[in-house]
Amino acid sequence: MINILMIEDDTEFAELLSEYLAQYDIKVTNFEDPYLGLSAGVKKYDLLILDLTLPGMDGLEVCKEVVEKYDIPIIISSARSDINDKVEGFALGADDYLPKPYDPKEMYARITSLLRRYSKSTSSEITAPQSDFEIKGDTIYFKGEALTLTPAEFEVLSLLVKHQGITQSREQIINTSGAMSIDSQGKSLDVIISKIRTKLGDNKRIQAVRGVGYKLV
Repeated sequence: MINILMIEDDTEFAELLSEYLAQYDIKVTNFEDPYLGLSAGVKKYDLLILDLTLPGMDGLEVCKEVVEKYDIPIIISSARSDINDKVEGFALGADDYLPKPYDPKEMYARITSLLRRYSKSTSSEITAPQSDFEIKGDTIYFKGEALTLTPAEFEVLSLLVKHQGITQSREQIINTSGAMSIDSQGKSLDVIISKIRTKLGDNKRIQAVRGVGYKLV
């Protein structure tokens, strides 16, 4: 059984999602109060579904605290559609962002996809080499040298560095970058990746995963 922690103040919505996921042997434990959710033993759950508009504590603050203390995949589930919320959520370490309203089928698909990727990444974590990337403020260092990046390049590479070894979908990367052009975003992403590779001096560090997106190795 998959155990999911949900922090969502809309109890009716949480119950509907919980009932749908139960048919796939997924148990959802929801807390309306973010403080109660954080004290519920986060590490015993397989995944966190997190709303942003919560009583007493913003969901982005919850996301930051969870990422700092626990190793658990996070899906933000929110009616807040501001691109800045998406960008900040991904920057803080969220793995996915699903705007409300949505069909429970899509949430199920995202849960299973994320857990598959997460399982693969954690299984190889022990043998993974130490990263030669470091993020300090608004600068990314590669092998000790500061990279000169545009805002869009920084946002894209920052996401890949924070999820090194895990494939990031094109949608996730584009949603993370508020600096990318609104028009032709898919094409812009490929151009940005190409420029980052050039600045790294190593075309093999960022791999294209056909039909999905990119990952940093």
